[in-house]
Amino acid sequence: MSTTAPTQLLADVDLAPEVRAALEASPRVTIPATREELYRIALGPEGGPVFSVDYDVNGTPVTEATVTRCRNGIAVNYPEDYMRRRDPKCMVIADDRPTDKTRYADRFGESFDRVRMETMQWLGEQELVVVPFKAGGLTYGSPSLAIVPASSAFFALALVDLQGWTTFEEIGTFSPRSILYVAPPFRHTHFDGKQVVVHDRTETLHEIFAYNLYPGPSAKKGVFSVLLDIGEEERWITAHASSVRVTTPYDNDTVIMHEGASGGGKSEMCQDLRREDDGRILVGRNVVTQEDYRITLSETSELSPVTDDMTLCYPSIQDGSGRMVVADAEDGWFVRVDGLTEYGNEPHFEQAVIHPEEPLVFFSIDGVPDATALPWEHTPDSNGKPCSNPRVVISRKNIRNIVNEPEPVDVRTFGVRMPACTEDNPTYGIMGLTHFVPPAIAWMWRIIAPRGDKNPSIGEHADAVKKLEHGGMVSEGVGSYWPFSTGTKVAAANLLMEQIVTYDRTRYVLVPNQHIGAYKVGFSAEWLTREWLARKGGGRMRVDQLEAARCPLFGYSPKEITLDGQPIRQTLLRPEMQSAVGEAAYDAGCQILTGFFKSELEQYLTDDLHPLARQIIETCMNDGTVADYEKLTPMFL
Repeated sequence: MSTTAPTQLLADVDLAPEVRAALEASPRVTIPATREELYRIALGPEGGPVFSVDYDVNGTPVTEATVTRCRNGIAVNYPEDYMRRRDPKCMVIADDRPTDKTRYADRFGESFDRVRMETMQWLGEQELVVVPFKAGGLTYGSPSLAIVPASSAFFALALVDLQGWTTFEEIGTFSPRSILYVAPPFRHTHFDGKQVVVHDRTETLHEIFAYNLYPGPSAKKGVFSVLLDIGEEERWITAHASSVRVTTPYDNDTVIMHEGASGGGKSEMCQDLRREDDGRILVGRNVVTQEDYRITLSETSELSPVTDDMTLCYPSIQDGSGRMVVADAEDGWFVRVDGLTEYGNEPHFEQAVIHPEEPLVFFSIDGVPDATALPWEHTPDSNGKPCSNPRVVISRKNIRNIVNEPEPVDVRTFGVRMPACTEDNPTYGIMGLTHFVPPAIAWMWRIIAPRGDKNPSIGEHADAVKKLEHGGMVSEGVGSYWPFSTGTKVAAANLLMEQIVTYDRTRYVLVPNQHIGAYKVGFSAEWLTREWLARKGGGRMRVDQLEAARCPLFGYSPKEITLDGQPIRQTLLRPEMQSAVGEAAYDAGCQILTGFFKSELEQYLTDDLHPLARQIIETCMNDGTVADYEKLTPMFL
């Protein structure tokens, strides 16, 4: 549906006068009737094969992106390396509501009012695409709106692919809970070429002003911010987590929800266990002796993904069982494909993106006009190396074995990147293959969400002094969703505390990736733990099957783990037993980790903190034992 003025459909949407004025002033407003129509608009007025997204910047045309028509979708590329990934400093808050984030006035020395008005004036001069969407997905989401320049229609396409295609007719008359505005040239005219995403909140409306065309901080994480904002008002959480239903060879189901900072293994939790050419599994390689440790599993469990990144813990889907019920907050996934380096890495996923049911949107993929865009052909950065953040937006319906109904969670795992730890080079890389922890300890790990060894997203916002003091660790913040939250840390910490207390029939497990002591393990520890937990009936344990870990922050270690009759080496369960590590290096690593926890937790000791949360933090400050934590929050076994 194309119009030269706002239609009756837009007249039925509750909009501020200045927003409606911009729509009425626009020379052309297009409301696509179908996704296919929006896809055609994204190809540009000539329909390809390559469309250059250019904007006037003080009289000079500047190319912000190129859109290449491929057989299986469009390949969007940005001329600048900087625009190929989210700038961690892009978020600013324009309103006066509670926040611990940088306010617009503090960063730019004035209120947002002037730039907001100029944004509306600029939008009123552009041909526009207007699309409705539901922030949080089609089933549980809140009616919202996006206003995008027609020349940047690929951005609107990525947004509705993530949130799900809907129409004004389907939604009906509504007041938007969020509105996303896109004004790319302001990056140059107002913000010195930097990505800036401005959040302006009221009790009933969350506006996002995206001054760049990479969708990560706005169409993806900006919508996450909206959900966190709504949840803080209504006392629920959208977790930064993946979840998967694991069906054992004996047809027993376990649902695992995996959290952690970036690089913590959220995507990997839904991936099949990797095998070598001979079918065996490489558990790890000792970095000192170069010895490989392999096991054989004749059959592994079937994986059915439930959520990928934004996991909705919505009140209406809870069943009162004591287990938290989760659903996907998105209709499509913004999948990072840097791990795909050649044909055959992920056959099912590769098939889905090479032969999709409808054309997809690729980012930083080196697409050739009218050829097939291949997920392992990543666009080179200016240094000649492949872009580290190539992406593809893929609908959930194209994911193999996807679960479309809410699922109750049996086990909540938390992943941490660990460096190698040896006697000669002690580090905090001392977490064993699997650790069961009381809810109190699980809460602390989620409050801090440490980024660990060689984190792929650690970026320029890492605190160099803190990295030096604490062995390279920095905190990603509350729930690992803190980079996207517009509120306060203590309010988010309290919500997580309430969630953990409410859903008390949940097992909490820690899993490392990259290293266990002196062993380089990649994500094999996570995959083997997933398999073992499912075969254990959701991780059911007896007290006599656990022993306290040497470091209290790791809770308990299983006394043994057996898969297909093969016992996992004790040295992977208790890294201090490794000859290349030893107790002295382990204890040094524990001291690093404990010091990091104490330094991060201190900031939460305010009058607004939940009373139980205060007790937990004080227990850590006083070097409490795992038994001390368990007294505060008993473990469900």
